Amino acid sequence: MRNKGYDYPDRVGRADAGLTVLAFYARGYRHSTEAEWRGKVARGEVTLNGLPASPGDLLAAGDLLVYHRPPWDEPEAPTDFGVLFEDEDVLVLAKPSGLPVLPGGFFLETTLLHQVRRRFGPSCSPLHRLGRGTSGAILFTRDHRAARVLAKAMFERRILKVYLALATGTSMPDAFTVEAPIGPVPHKLPSTVHAYRAGGRPSLSHVRVLRRFTDRQASLIEVTIPTGRPHQIRIHLSYAGFPLAGDPLYVAGGLPRADGLDDEWTATPGATGYLLHSWKIGFPHPARGETVEVVCPPPRPLDPDPDPISPSHREIEG
Repeated sequence: MRNKGYDYPDRVGRADAGLTVLAFYARGYRHSTEAEWRGKVARGEVTLNGLPASPGDLLAAGDLLVYHRPPWDEPEAPTDFGVLFEDEDVLVLAKPSGLPVLPGGFFLETTLLHQVRRRFGPSCSPLHRLGRGTSGAILFTRDHRAARVLAKAMFERRILKVYLALATGTSMPDAFTVEAPIGPVPHKLPSTVHAYRAGGRPSLSHVRVLRRFTDRQASLIEVTIPTGRPHQIRIHLSYAGFPLAGDPLYVAGGLPRADGLDDEWTATPGATGYLLHSWKIGFPHPARGETVEVVCPPPRPLDPDPDPISPSHREIEG
């Protein structure tokens, strides 16, 4: 899919006054080399206060720089999604594995956010995130009022999030809790990733084993997360010594692999290959007050009951 390109604006602050245009970008945006930024400026992809910039133009505080990224071909990803619950305030959607929620890296329009806003309107926003490789239920709000109410409920840990995952190993206890703190740590590509970090943000995961596959040395687990740090389940299971089967990034100890791989498709947070599914989500309805619980049927490898008989969602009087 070829997108329409994107404009990245920057307002020059006092700390950057006196820099050249080239120095500003080479120092502040190191995903491209100085030579690559020189080429972008020379091709007219950067404007300064609405006019084409030159590499040597000096900047003053308050100047407006805009990098006009030309259209590019985004990686292929599934763009179909299901609707599990819908009313005038919220949406609960079934995200496919492989589709990022928000723009980033090579993805701009091939995102769940773009597809949802195109279908339901520009006011829709996700209340939380799922990793690109994670499938299942994700909650979107449809207006600012609903977003405020549910953001408060999220902060107060009144939103239930239950996942299914396939973890390596069969020796874990039937039930256990992981409380390892999570924060950014150095990495190659990108320069930092979230992982276990002493002094990071408190994080809590409750794990329950549903089935053990001794022939494959893997276990089907249920994980409930009162907190929602980036890649929390992947990090916590690897910290506990049972990384998700097929996880290309996190290894035992809750840290990113350090074997020299820097391929965006094999060793970055957005890589896929693991099995992780957002199974159940419960939340106080922002207008009516009652609790709504929504279940997203899992892919067959993660199905705890091959022939479940249950509604896709139910409303419980609160």
